Amino acid sequence: MYPGSFDPITNGHLDIIRRGCTLFDHITIGVLNNEQKSPLFTVAERIEMIQAVVAPLAETTRTTIEVDSFEGLLVDFAKRKRANCIVRGLRAVSDYEYELQMAQMNRHMQPDIETVFLMSADTYSFVSSRLVKEICFLGRSVQPFVPPIVEARLQAKFGRQPRS
Repeated sequence: MYPGSFDPITNGHLDIIRRGCTLFDHITIGVLNNEQKSPLFTVAERIEMIQAVVAPLAETTRTTIEVDSFEGLLVDFAKRKRANCIVRGLRAVSDYEYELQMAQMNRHMQPDIETVFLMSADTYSFVSSRLVKEICFLGRSVQPFVPPIVEARLQAKFGRQPRS
């Protein structure tokens, strides 16, 4: 299971998914439905974008990639999906501290579900959905950070064309 808000999915997320495909035969991408975060994209829009960008990956790696949404506790969703592993990407030490705390809490609630940390590729270590949205909102291209379909959807949301 690879959970997140994916608002929107970035090339960093895709890198973690691609690498997860070398480790697992089946990956469920869990899209968090948390309206308190005031997402830019609806859950349905995020799922649609994720499905579009992972379809070629699933075909080339022969990994089954499922995309589903959830609310509430991740471990409850993982249990319902019969996942035995949660994959989390780490960009920096600050990510590690937060993710370690979450992993330990998840292990306390569901000891049979492991957490696996994958270090982000250097290329994406500074990329976040929040920064991508801010850059696009301010009129710049986010082409290096997201798949083309995501950049187009961001531009449409903000009603802008990117400046170089």
